[in-house]
Amino acid sequence: MASWRKLLNPGEEVVLDLRPHWRFFLRPGFALLAAVAGFVAGAVADLPEWVQVALAALTLGALFWVIGRYVRWATTSFVVTTDRLIHRSGVLGRRGTEIRLENVQTVFLHQSLVERLLRSGDLVIESGGERGRQSFADIAKPSLVQSEIHRQIEANGRRTSGSGGGSSIPQQLQQLDDLRRRGVVTQEEFDAKKATLLDRL
Repeated sequence: MASWRKLLNPGEEVVLDLRPHWRFFLRPGFALLAAVAGFVAGAVADLPEWVQVALAALTLGALFWVIGRYVRWATTSFVVTTDRLIHRSGVLGRRGTEIRLENVQTVFLHQSLVERLLRSGDLVIESGGERGRQSFADIAKPSLVQSEIHRQIEANGRRTSGSGGGSSIPQQLQQLDDLRRRGVVTQEEFDAKKATLLDRL
C-alpha cells in the first residue's frame, strides 16, 4: 500500500489509482527488441568478436533502460480521491503534487493522433493554487479520467455546500498527531499532511 494512503482525510476515498499508460514502455521496448535481434543476427552471421561484444553491450544497455523505465512506472501514480488529485513520482527522491478539487478550475485534455489510437494522453489541470497549471503525462484513457474528475468536483461541491458537519481542521490535526504518536504515520508524513491542513485555514 502506498504511503500516501495513510494521509487520506477522514471520510476521503480513492476513486482512481493509475499508473502511466503502457506507451511509457514503447521506446525502450523497441530498443531492446532491436538490440536482441541485432545480437542474434550477429551471432548467426559469425561476425567478428568485437562486433558481437558491441552488440551484447547494446543489448545490455537496452535491458537496463527497460528496467529503469519499469521502476519509474511502478513508482509513479496519479490518484483521484473524493477530495483531491494526487500525483507522486520518483525512485530515490520523491516528488508530489496535490490539488484540492475545490481549487480545480479547468481540466484540459491533450492527445495526438497516435495517443488517440492508443487511448493515452496528457491532462493539464488549471487550479487556484500557487502553481496555477500542472501537466500530467501518459494518462491511460484520459477522457474517462477527465470525466471522472468533473464528477468528483461536482460531488465534492454538493458535500461541501450541503453539510456543516465533519471534523474541523484542528480536530483533524489532533487525530493526525495521535496517529503519529502511535507510529501509524511517520514524522515526514505528519509534517506533509499538517502543512496541507494548515493551507486550508
